[in-house]
Amino acid sequence: MKFIKKLTKFSILSILLFIIFNVCAYSYAYLSPKLQIKSANKFMLFDENNELFFQGSGDSKWVSLDNISDKVIKTTIATEDKNFYHHKGFDYLRIIKAMYINILSRNRSQGASTITQQYAKNLFLDFSKTWKRKWDEMWYTIEIESHYKKKDILEGYLNTINYGHGMYGIENASQFYFGKKAKDLDLAEAAILTGIPKSPSNYSPLVNYKKAKARQELILKNLLKEKKITTDEYNEAVKEKLTFVGEKEKEELSTVMYYQDAVMNELKSLKEIPSTFLETGGLKIYTSLNLKGQKELEANVKEVLKDNELETAAVLMDPNTGGVKALVGGKDYNKSEYNRAISAKRQVGSTMKPFLYYAALENGFTASTTFTSEQTTFTFSNKDTYSPKNYNEKYGNKPISMATAISYSENIYAVKTHLFLGEDTLINMARRVGITSKLDKVPSLALGTSEISMLEMAGGYATFANEGYKIKPHFIEKVVDQEGNILYEADNKKELVLNSSLTFILSNLLTATYDSAFIDYNYPTAINLASKMTHTYALKSGTTNTDNWYIGYNKDVVALVWCGYDDNRDLEPKEYKYAQNIWIKSIEDYMQGKEDKWYKPKDNVVGVLVNPITGKPATENDTKTKMMYYIKGTEPTMTDPVFDELLTDNKET
Repeated sequence: MKFIKKLTKFSILSILLFIIFNVCAYSYAYLSPKLQIKSANKFMLFDENNELFFQGSGDSKWVSLDNISDKVIKTTIATEDKNFYHHKGFDYLRIIKAMYINILSRNRSQGASTITQQYAKNLFLDFSKTWKRKWDEMWYTIEIESHYKKKDILEGYLNTINYGHGMYGIENASQFYFGKKAKDLDLAEAAILTGIPKSPSNYSPLVNYKKAKARQELILKNLLKEKKITTDEYNEAVKEKLTFVGEKEKEELSTVMYYQDAVMNELKSLKEIPSTFLETGGLKIYTSLNLKGQKELEANVKEVLKDNELETAAVLMDPNTGGVKALVGGKDYNKSEYNRAISAKRQVGSTMKPFLYYAALENGFTASTTFTSEQTTFTFSNKDTYSPKNYNEKYGNKPISMATAISYSENIYAVKTHLFLGEDTLINMARRVGITSKLDKVPSLALGTSEISMLEMAGGYATFANEGYKIKPHFIEKVVDQEGNILYEADNKKELVLNSSLTFILSNLLTATYDSAFIDYNYPTAINLASKMTHTYALKSGTTNTDNWYIGYNKDVVALVWCGYDDNRDLEPKEYKYAQNIWIKSIEDYMQGKEDKWYKPKDNVVGVLVNPITGKPATENDTKTKMMYYIKGTEPTMTDPVFDELLTDNKET
């Protein structure tokens, strides 16, 4: 009895607090300045050639509700928000029902967003999965409902919703799919179009007519059940043979939307842009987008990952300016708006090693510095042990050069180098090139066990590509308001943080990953890509149980590709080929027609012909030789020591 009384009191108190919150929220919203929803999000995005490639809420084909078929209005309300005219932005009963179903089914298959909520999201918000975005969505919903009539909200929603194939708004969609005005759509056509926004890639009739038709019939059945149409109307609509005038396209990725979202996120972070401008729109945003490179990157992702569950992210960036030329945040934007290229942090594997080896060059190592390649257990002063293994458990059981270690991506060599330099050295090096993610001070850091974002890694490698100059990755070059005033311009200033002679040496060492001169007891990690390259690239791969990376660069571009699963499930052996295939296709496409301009040695750098495996000066008995580069005065000799014996602080057994 006491429990029931307490529960009753709690329920009453909760209801009262809820009522008070709503009264206060809606009152405050009503007294706040009126949002200009017709102009909201009217952003014009331009590529690197100042060509318009996206306009926020579609083009000028805004039509009044009176010029939209009542069939569209009927199907939209019945499908998306049947209580639209009876709530103030939130359908609380629907929310409770959805929560109940999701709890029982243990997934989030049921949504409860009203038309007003969806409109608010389309107008003002990015697509991140954060509590802040949810809160903003709620507040904008309240503001819209406080200032606008239902007629205006519905009109705005129908003029901004995504109907697939780049068609935003019902008028654009009607013209694209059926070659007619929105006011002339019949019931069958209206039901087809109403079904698309839930998932444009799945329910576009030009992509998958069978799925689109099934959803149309589901919508019509719901209308019949709710007695919004008669049985005769239902039968006629279901049987109607639809004719589409839009050019039938193959299933296409909407990955360009990831780039657009990245631009909008960056825009919101610019202190030079007042919040009022973000609300009212009308801005011209000039970006670093290379539209050709973007389309090629998307096409390569689609081709390589066809019929595959694997997710991906990819970045093409100009290392000289930091401008991001192309970006893919996932395999299909319509299925997942989560931008992995920016928001995800993954274990980077051996792509961490170039930072380690640059630090080694800075601390007296050369391309010829040798450690023994052998199974090793490291024992530390606290008696802890660490036993790393090479990826394929192949060991030379002999001294090998740094160049060979890079070629094979030797883990033993990397850990020995890491411990020799001290574990702070690699962390400090990563910070110098702009990596801000948490890095664990552990022996395995050299093998990339810490998690870093794709954009951070691209920026870090850009420092090598830019011959020691650090730049900040960015998407926006300039922002101009409606009056032509420049509100913001990117500051592409460079900061010299690395030695250009050493970055030259490192870049040449990273060509060893596909150089046949290093074939010995093992194979270079990317040897299968050599025949596909028309330009010279510095290249490093990274492999963990759950992640696969390829990062490469030259003077013109940094190209990064990651593949893995969002749920961190292990990759199968065959799945390690996808990242490299996307990488080689995309960087070769980007470099097509461009001169192969490789780095030139500085005056204090000298080339020496050596045995690539041992790093010793070449002799007449060597069957394979390789030109390697050294700071003058550090050239190898036949008597250089093996560095194992110098590992005094962390003894090996």
